[in-house]
Amino acid sequence: MPQVKIIAKNFMDMVASLPAIKLDMLYRNQFICEAILRSLPPLAKKYVLQMLYIDVPITSNSLQEWVLADGYSKHKVAIDRLIQLRVLEVIDRKKETTYKLNPTFQTNLMKHLIYGGILPREPMPANVTARLPTLEELDAYAHEQWECFLLQLISSGQAERSTSFSSSMMRIFQRGLLRQREKEAPRLTDSGFQFLLMDTNAQLWYIIREYISNSEEQGVDQADLIAFLLELSFHTTGEAYNLNTLTDDQRAMIKDLADLGLVKLQQGRKESWFIPTKLATNLSLSLADSLSRKQGFVVVETNFRMYAYSSSKLHCEILRLFSRVEYQLPNLIVGAITKESLYNAFENGITAEQIITFLQQNAHPRVAEKIPAVPENVTDQIRLWETDLNRVEMTPAHFYDEFPSRDVFEAASDFARVHCGLLWEDAKRMRLVVKAEIHTLMREHLRGNK
Repeated sequence: MPQVKIIAKNFMDMVASLPAIKLDMLYRNQFICEAILRSLPPLAKKYVLQMLYIDVPITSNSLQEWVLADGYSKHKVAIDRLIQLRVLEVIDRKKETTYKLNPTFQTNLMKHLIYGGILPREPMPANVTARLPTLEELDAYAHEQWECFLLQLISSGQAERSTSFSSSMMRIFQRGLLRQREKEAPRLTDSGFQFLLMDTNAQLWYIIREYISNSEEQGVDQADLIAFLLELSFHTTGEAYNLNTLTDDQRAMIKDLADLGLVKLQQGRKESWFIPTKLATNLSLSLADSLSRKQGFVVVETNFRMYAYSSSKLHCEILRLFSRVEYQLPNLIVGAITKESLYNAFENGITAEQIITFLQQNAHPRVAEKIPAVPENVTDQIRLWETDLNRVEMTPAHFYDEFPSRDVFEAASDFARVHCGLLWEDAKRMRLVVKAEIHTLMREHLRGNK
């Protein structure tokens, strides 16, 4: 059974992976410095703010004294994170290691905190723009765009309206979420099935990471795109910003972001503008803090019956990935988790833990507060049905018998054992099974012993 793992990196992990020169260039932007500060763990934020006005290096022992003795693990996580992002520079000395803030980061963060920052673009005046959507309408738009995007991924026939994703977005699908053979419709890969069970924020990070990687292959500077995304997070949700203030690369990116629901594009008589949604303005926050717990909709009973209080076609299609949907009412989906539906999910690369996590994260508020939110007999059975498929491991092999003598058999058995290819032997009947990878060597060995 395939075991494919998608790693949904935090956006700041992407920033940390940039070369030192590009990171220093990013830190010349005051807004990016604040975005980095926002994303840090609480203890790391404390270290940065306390060291902000200290110009001399601080010893590792002195830094460790800022926390209680039982906080060493959090201290280590904070230091590691600051070093990864090059916010903290390490100065190795013979006696003791010392740390100091990155000078570029330190200078620009100080300026931002003292004087504030000015975005490279201001909201457009109300007399120029048409009627702008309310925050509620903008949230509904972002949700609809994201749902349509996922439905397009599952099946183009499921989308309520026709979608025309750009070639760059389609290349992201091809990077591992979809596969297409000649004269066949695109199909989800194992990674694609797992992607659908991620929470929305993790899905967003995955798509943005792949989008930036794909853009870099097209000759667009990765650091420029990251800087624009972080800068975008400081725009005001619901305000209109002129598209003419963007570069060509940024204008191409903003159109792709509109496909995902991060921004809404509008056209006036003379001007065009984009309106950031909450998905965009939350980009600079950490993965854990960017979205509060969303309202769940699934109730699972001890008899494996499942009730999903939702009118969303997307929710119905996602539930079909691992359960048998029996019928759908205007605001209720009724189904059951069966052995057959789970086997189908496992064959598509979805794991038991991913299914259980999805059910727990999307538990209806009436059961979410219970411990456990999903009945234990259900979660245990899901895990047991997965282990059923893992009991037998298929290994390509070759069977040998009818050896001319005991000496030839024992020599062949020893040869296979030395090459770590012996799977089974029957010394009484002089039979053995070896791995397919040493079959050629074994055949040459037997020819030489004739």
